[in-house]
Amino acid sequence: MNTNAGLKVIKLEMNVEGGQFVVHTALLWDGDEAILVDTGIPGQLKLIQSVIEQESIPFQNLKRVIITHQDRDHIGSLPELVDAFEGNLEVIAHEVAVPYIAGELPLIKSGAMAPPVRVNHIVQDGDVLPYCGGIQVIFTPGHTPDHISLYHIPSKTLISGDALTAQDGVLMPFNPAFTPDKEKALQSIAKLIDLDIETVIAYHGGVCTGGIKERLAEIVETTPV
Repeated sequence: MNTNAGLKVIKLEMNVEGGQFVVHTALLWDGDEAILVDTGIPGQLKLIQSVIEQESIPFQNLKRVIITHQDRDHIGSLPELVDAFEGNLEVIAHEVAVPYIAGELPLIKSGAMAPPVRVNHIVQDGDVLPYCGGIQVIFTPGHTPDHISLYHIPSKTLISGDALTAQDGVLMPFNPAFTPDKEKALQSIAKLIDLDIETVIAYHGGVCTGGIKERLAEIVETTPV
């Protein structure tokens, strides 16, 4: 494995209507190529550039963006990123997400049409992306029909998107207020139990470590649907 490969938790602290909206995602790199997972709300191009360069990775080394799902706080700055790289940025998403990201279908929760972006690399459940030592795609619908989580094999890290949340370092289930199909979302969490996960990066809530398998089983057993 390339010793110059790794994963870093990225914290985006975004200003929304006078308040602060904080999310946690991942930046992965392999040699001189970097991958960002999700893009925050619209208008975050400069912030994204700043947090990437804080990791001593030149912004121009960003080669790919993986989208976990269609919600606005995940795809919002995707058009700006694609424009900044003049189209030379590979966009990766699940096949169900494609018409939403492409602006062909209205976003499920807002009913708005997203500014169209072409998905260059369409993935399905179980695919392993050959980057950064291997990134396994896990189809985890429920929060949205197109939702994926990502398992970084070398570091045993799950990038959960909104399939899970976290609170004060404790892994929590999805947010029920924003999860239309709770039963399917819980089935998706059950799929994660078989993975050897040491760390979870929850988009809303941050990082959880230790006893992940047991906590996932507890969530599946106790979360109402």
